Amino acid sequence: MTPQPTERPLRGIAMRITSATSFALMGALLKAASARGVSTPEMIFYRNGWALLVVATWLSLGPGWKAVRTRAPAAHLTRSAIGLVSMLLTFGALALLPLGEATALTYAAPIIATVLSAVFLKEQIGIRRWAAVAVGFAGVLLIAHPGNGGAPIGILVGVAAAFGQSAVMITVRQISRTEDVAAIVFWFTIFTTIAGAAMLPFFGSSHDRTTMLLLALAGLGGGIGQLSMTASLRYAPVSVVVPFDYLQIVWGITIGWLIFLTPATPLVFAGAALIAASGIYTAYRERARGKEPAEARSMPESS
Repeated sequence: MTPQPTERPLRGIAMRITSATSFALMGALLKAASARGVSTPEMIFYRNGWALLVVATWLSLGPGWKAVRTRAPAAHLTRSAIGLVSMLLTFGALALLPLGEATALTYAAPIIATVLSAVFLKEQIGIRRWAAVAVGFAGVLLIAHPGNGGAPIGILVGVAAAFGQSAVMITVRQISRTEDVAAIVFWFTIFTTIAGAAMLPFFGSSHDRTTMLLLALAGLGGGIGQLSMTASLRYAPVSVVVPFDYLQIVWGITIGWLIFLTPATPLVFAGAALIAASGIYTAYRERARGKEPAEARSMPESS
């Protein structure tokens, strides 16, 4: 791993804000592309294909290509397959739901990951963390309330996406014990680009220049968001930077209102606040227990 330099909290926070903003803009661009006829498999290809350019540049200028060497190719394959399904669901939710609701549901993933850790990894979960989980699920129920106007199928896809991302977090937590984060990001991006390309003959179609520009900017934004998320931890502790991830919910609600003319309901605001509070507290408790939250370094399916 790259040695930890002298802490510079403000720089770390700035990078985390850049990450949240990049992911929010990426989500808005993909939603706009969806409205112009782009299918979810196409989003997979263009988002990851353009992000691969950012990742390759980062590897060349930063840690170097030796960082992508792996001792666990099968683990990368499993993590990438789960991640691909999660990304399909996440982008599907973006197409079906208002941007703010889709974004807020995404951030239920750390809460679900806590439950999965208890069930599958047999981790000990204290009463305070279980309380945080309960608060987070209450937030999900508020957002999924029928009166919010979201399409039922969209809500189902959004909740399924959160479960998929939580499964990714568990696999990332396991694979990061032996693999560098550069390898995790690189091989996932390679896998999803190839998988997206394989789906193009069945789901792809021609698009105008404006639509292609939206897709290119979305991919570049996703790559920048992922790398700035990772880089933030070189300058500040997890407990300092992770709360700023939840700015993505704020941006999603704001962009959805101003650009897509879909203002969030009071229940969505309340649900998003509960999810954010639960996620921030969960990250704090993970750090207090000497563990880095699984979403701290790499949460590409939200990107």
